[in-house]
Amino acid sequence: MKYDVDNIKLIISDVDGVWTDGCIYLGNNKIEIKKFSVLDGVGVAMAKAANINIALISGRYSKATELRAKELNIKNVFNGALNKLPIYNDLKRKYGLKDNQIVYLGDDLIDIQVMKKVGIPIAVANATLKVKEIALYITETAGGQGAFREAIEWLLIKQGRLDEIITIMDKNVQKI
Repeated sequence: MKYDVDNIKLIISDVDGVWTDGCIYLGNNKIEIKKFSVLDGVGVAMAKAANINIALISGRYSKATELRAKELNIKNVFNGALNKLPIYNDLKRKYGLKDNQIVYLGDDLIDIQVMKKVGIPIAVANATLKVKEIALYITETAGGQGAFREAIEWLLIKQGRLDEIITIMDKNVQKI
């Protein structure tokens, strides 16, 4: 399959099973708890340093997802969207992009519709077989363990920009 990594302007990701291990913990008082990896937070910083926009589209509504996205300053967050295609099309229009300028990172059946449209579909290691069959790249890392960051690193390596982005991030840390 031929693909163009140099033109990527947006990475869209599912949340449950990609940013998390797919488990949801519910307490007696209906408090939901999800575990997120700090590695994915660094992946967000790397994408931002590379001027790649980020969007999260989750099939399930979760306050925890909203809180994590806010903490990472991710503006495009869509919770409770079982049909992800209309949101995908809205994001494409919002940024004036073509399909080949977008990456999608997913793990389950509701991700397939969008994965078939984008330039670079990526599946996490714990994705279902059907999702892996569509993926151009499958992370070695499972969801909830830094798979988003691995996907960003893979993309930056393919673009030949990983060292440049690490240098940019290092300079930003030194300013603090």
